[in-house]
Amino acid sequence: MISFGKKTTKIAWVSVLVLCEIFSGESMVAQSSLIAEEKKYYTITDLKVPEEIIMEVGGLAFDEEDQLGICTRRGELWVVKDPLSNAPEFKKFASGLHEPLGLAFRNGSYYLAQRGELTKITDSDKNGSADKFESIYTWDLAGNYHEYAYGPLVLDDGSMIITLNLGWVGRGASLSKWSGWMLHIQEDGTMTPFATGLRSPAGMGLNKDGDLFYTENQGDWVGSGRMTHMEKGVFAGHPEGLKWSGEPDSPVTLKMEDIKDEEETTLYEYAQKDDRVRPPSVWFPHTLMGISTSDIEVIPDGFGPFAGQLLVGDQGHSKIMRVYQEKVNGVYQGICFPFVEGFSSGVLRLEWGPEKTLFVGMTNRGWASTGKEPYGVQKVTWTGQVPFEMNTVNVMPDGFVIKFTKPVDRRKSADPEAYTITDFNYRYHHFYGSPAIDQQDRTVFKVDVAQDGMSVRLYVEGLRKGYVNEIKLNGITDNSGNPLLHNTGYYTINQIPEGDVIQYTGHEMKGDEITEEVDLKSSKRITQMPSDWINGPDEELLINAVAGMKYDKIMLTVKAGSRVRLTFNNPDDMMHNLLVVLPGTADEVAEAAIALGLKGEQMGFIPESEYVIAHTNLLRPNSSDIIYFVAPDKPGRYQYVCTFPAHAATMRGILRVTQ
Repeated sequence: MISFGKKTTKIAWVSVLVLCEIFSGESMVAQSSLIAEEKKYYTITDLKVPEEIIMEVGGLAFDEEDQLGICTRRGELWVVKDPLSNAPEFKKFASGLHEPLGLAFRNGSYYLAQRGELTKITDSDKNGSADKFESIYTWDLAGNYHEYAYGPLVLDDGSMIITLNLGWVGRGASLSKWSGWMLHIQEDGTMTPFATGLRSPAGMGLNKDGDLFYTENQGDWVGSGRMTHMEKGVFAGHPEGLKWSGEPDSPVTLKMEDIKDEEETTLYEYAQKDDRVRPPSVWFPHTLMGISTSDIEVIPDGFGPFAGQLLVGDQGHSKIMRVYQEKVNGVYQGICFPFVEGFSSGVLRLEWGPEKTLFVGMTNRGWASTGKEPYGVQKVTWTGQVPFEMNTVNVMPDGFVIKFTKPVDRRKSADPEAYTITDFNYRYHHFYGSPAIDQQDRTVFKVDVAQDGMSVRLYVEGLRKGYVNEIKLNGITDNSGNPLLHNTGYYTINQIPEGDVIQYTGHEMKGDEITEEVDLKSSKRITQMPSDWINGPDEELLINAVAGMKYDKIMLTVKAGSRVRLTFNNPDDMMHNLLVVLPGTADEVAEAAIALGLKGEQMGFIPESEYVIAHTNLLRPNSSDIIYFVAPDKPGRYQYVCTFPAHAATMRGILRVTQ
């Protein structure tokens, strides 16, 4: 219920009505057919949390009695008895903590990373509430809001790994000692710096073989979300943490001056020059897979056909992705797929509970998400049905082997035209993010289908090390005619195995390379005032992007048939556009923008649609655009919307056209 107190004003109520109009109807009620299809295999249900508890989840951990511990960003630690039941019991275990963003349980105690401390919390008198708080290790803070701490991840020997976020002052900055680092801490408080090059390391975990990985979020020096295999002494790419590499106990030998800001290079190319630099094992292409990678968990037996693979959350897209990795020449690399989306808030934490149930902890305060709820906990269970999916993808000297969860239709899958592969890369530079660069179409020139239909061998021309390969299967079905649940994955090649190569003798098809911000030329983007506007525009509109994937105005008003000059500024750290569209068509236009796939950024995520009246350029951070258009002759409530993937859910408004 929304309350404005005793001084409720007409303006406030108008704002509420506008918000209800913007975010109601099909944009709030309708579920995509994909989400509905996913629910046949993986169901999402709520953990029933009492209304008075603000459950902004920072961490999840089960104790030895299968009770669920939940720490919150508000500084509380709750213990939930019977979390699988319809009536779980909640008890506050501790409070007064400083935004913990991780939780672990071991030998009767909880462990969590607060902003400036790794803390052990115990109920020594067994009355159900914490009475002993022990500081295991502390670190300095500069007081910057962005200095988050994550963890701990408890290793088999009882030691722990935590990660420290960089501060933010226009770009990532190591304002305090060891910020931007992964630290290895013993139970007795002995700390060993482990690795650096981290920017915003929200997730970490071990794979089935016990190797350590962390997830990174797009930002400066980080072209897109990614996952990196971490070992002692590794440098993962962001140079700010190198401020502390000269400390006596640092295992990293690189110095800040060793990293040159070369705009035309990639992180993989940089790693070839200096083996102390570690490129990611898997890239998560920004907006195509997610926008803010989070926690990592291994899939256990009994949770579908993907046992041993990894699940990776995404906070901004409110979804979970799936990762299959292999080692080639001793180096990790692999492919990411969509898995399940449609969570009610931003997915930050994953934890396996009883009966192979995956618990998902969520929050979106300060970090906008496609799920509209501010926080919550949900549970994912497998229905027992096996989806038709690509199970694994392995690289070969001259292509890929794709294994499926069900036999494919052998006739359809034998056609090389059924496979589309496009590779691309990201720049390694200090700017925020990167467009997809050096994008090329690869040719699938031969396909071998296994006799049992469970795999295909693709022969592909021109595989390139260091590139992400979008592998898309078009029209392939199983033996019953069912399409793939998800037909696209993104394979990161770091190494190509040795072996015989079948040479392709045909013509190589190259795609377009995106090197700079595209200046979109369109009859619906007029950037010069028309010559017949002798007296200038009738209306001048100004609108700005603001943090949280929003516009600063949710309603603009113009007269029917008026000449409009619209200025759109983007001071945000994300890319945005603005499309003026016909009433009730914002969702359809946004879906068409997403369907552009890899071509989306080149086209500014502006689909060719009769519903679009006018649009700006796709604006990079700290840029603006001015457009001119004539307002519709017919009065009504038109819409404006950002169609950059995942933004349309929250970034929209009403263009009211009056008589």
